[in-house]
Amino acid sequence: MLYDAADDPATLSTTELRTAYETQIRTVVDEVGVQTAAADAGVDEAVVSTVADGDAPEMNVEDAAALLALSDDYPDREAIVLELRDHLLMGMTTGVLDVDTIASNVELDLSGQEIQQVLEGRSPMTLAQLAAIHRYIAERNDR
Repeated sequence: MLYDAADDPATLSTTELRTAYETQIRTVVDEVGVQTAAADAGVDEAVVSTVADGDAPEMNVEDAAALLALSDDYPDREAIVLELRDHLLMGMTTGVLDVDTIASNVELDLSGQEIQQVLEGRSPMTLAQLAAIHRYIAERNDR
């Protein structure tokens, strides 16, 4: 479900966490095949092919969720995205974090308002953004 791709995200670098997401996605793509994954998930076949080859395309969370949803091990795309957002927002509550604090502590060149927009789904969130935000929230909660 992306947020559970790594056992302890606070101990990983942003790159390592993103790689964990991509590995989770690649497992599903390998199960169903590139063409089937692209067609059934509605994700560009070139992006899916790149994922299958082990490279790291710039992918948004919605596309990643659509690919994960192809497996019987995961719920549908919408449920994955909503559960991910809930997980991040609950982590912010537990860590007593606001979006401005996150923005000033991650290397994303996003304002607090832009962080809020990606967390709420009003703007697309990339896997790189997810990794940075997820990692920071997890690190803050480990203190």
